[in-house]
Amino acid sequence: MSVKTLEPQGLWKNFDLLNAVPRPSKKEERVIAFAKNFGEQLGLETIVDHIGNVIIKKPATPGMEGRKKIVMQSHLDMVHQKNADTTFDFEKEGIRMFIEGDWVKAEGTTLGADNGIGVAAIMAVLESTDIPHPDLEALFTIDEETGMTGALELKPGMLDGDILLNLDTEDDDELTIGCAGGIDVTASGSYAQKNMPDGNYKFMILSVAGLSGGHSGMDIAKGLGNANKIMNRILRELIIPLDLKVNRIDGGGLRNAIPRESFCILAVEEMDVPKFKQIIDEQAEIISQEYAFTDPDLRIVHEDIEPFSSYIDSKWLKSFVKAVYACTSGIYRMHPEIEGLVQTSNNLARILVQDGEVKVLCLTRSSLETEKKDLMNALQSIFELVQLNVSFSGNYPGWTPKRGAKIVKIMENLYKEMFEGNMHVAACHAGLECGIIGKHYPQMEMVSFGPNIRGAHSPDEKVQISSVQKFWNYLLAVLRNIPEK
Repeated sequence: MSVKTLEPQGLWKNFDLLNAVPRPSKKEERVIAFAKNFGEQLGLETIVDHIGNVIIKKPATPGMEGRKKIVMQSHLDMVHQKNADTTFDFEKEGIRMFIEGDWVKAEGTTLGADNGIGVAAIMAVLESTDIPHPDLEALFTIDEETGMTGALELKPGMLDGDILLNLDTEDDDELTIGCAGGIDVTASGSYAQKNMPDGNYKFMILSVAGLSGGHSGMDIAKGLGNANKIMNRILRELIIPLDLKVNRIDGGGLRNAIPRESFCILAVEEMDVPKFKQIIDEQAEIISQEYAFTDPDLRIVHEDIEPFSSYIDSKWLKSFVKAVYACTSGIYRMHPEIEGLVQTSNNLARILVQDGEVKVLCLTRSSLETEKKDLMNALQSIFELVQLNVSFSGNYPGWTPKRGAKIVKIMENLYKEMFEGNMHVAACHAGLECGIIGKHYPQMEMVSFGPNIRGAHSPDEKVQISSVQKFWNYLLAVLRNIPEK
């Protein structure tokens, strides 16, 4: 069964077309052309701005001309993550989707429901002939996942809308009215390598794999295992009693994904192999028990490999392991007023130590700018102690909630009427483009909502079919009930 046969067919058809287009962050040329062609084929005013954002404008349907103008917004790019044992070229291939019960999934890769379902919903409204709506401006931004570049570069005066509907939330009973800001923290530098000494060594690759992974904002409060932290924890236990020779450490991937896998290439003297295996077995049992609920498929294994000729200077490695051990990863502070909301966090997303070079990538988030700065200072201090250079980039602001906005009340009431329950109105810890767009358009009312998406930013990503139907019906009701100017 193809996703194109699912209801609402207009939305799923466009999601299928979109997912056939490779669209990694910072390489969106093909999907920009796809969106531009879509608008032009409909005969609608279509604009591609200087950075690559696509804006498509559609006049109001008869009788809706006096309503406030709406901006419907989603981002074109998607997170590209795959399982280590999945063969897939994100640069050339479309996502391979399948249906399992009430869910649409992908074969060993991210699905792109974040934010492809939002894009597809907007496309379905744009091409419709029977959906009542006010004047519409569809805003498809680029590079949301790795820097918010599209939103940051959006110029004032490009949009005329009064209300922005951001379709990038991942729970169908949630109305998001605020979010955290974020910044990329990068530590980099070099280290000395040494030639392997003569002797009898066992060469191995140590793997931490099978973790749940997830969105480094939305899922950071779940206590999920971080492969980089777990690998570092094991290395600390190994380098204390053993003369370990480490050639390479390679863990994690994108900044906005909680790392699922980490690999370490190492050597240990033959006489120390029993002790090595004992430590690994002990740590595997301890850590697996700690993460049995959140990461039931965690695997800590080792296997033999071909010899290597050089290793990381042992003194430097011990210092680096201490720094990573001290590096905050996960919740830094919960919000003191809003129950259950993370205020500040850090994701230790990527560690690569190889060929004399080291790079550590973090994504620090907070809804409080001063606390974000405090955590940035802490991370900088930790890595400078091991003589790494620390830089900051991609800084974007949070989105301050405005609970009194008229559109929020309208949407709360609509949800209660349609689904006989209360909508959860809250801020989230993920980074949404609303805060940035709001800097350019401060008078625009903004809300974010969407269907149930689970495992975003990981190969376990899935979107619930029944929830997409609920989201679609709710979106159409919202468009019908936009107030007059």
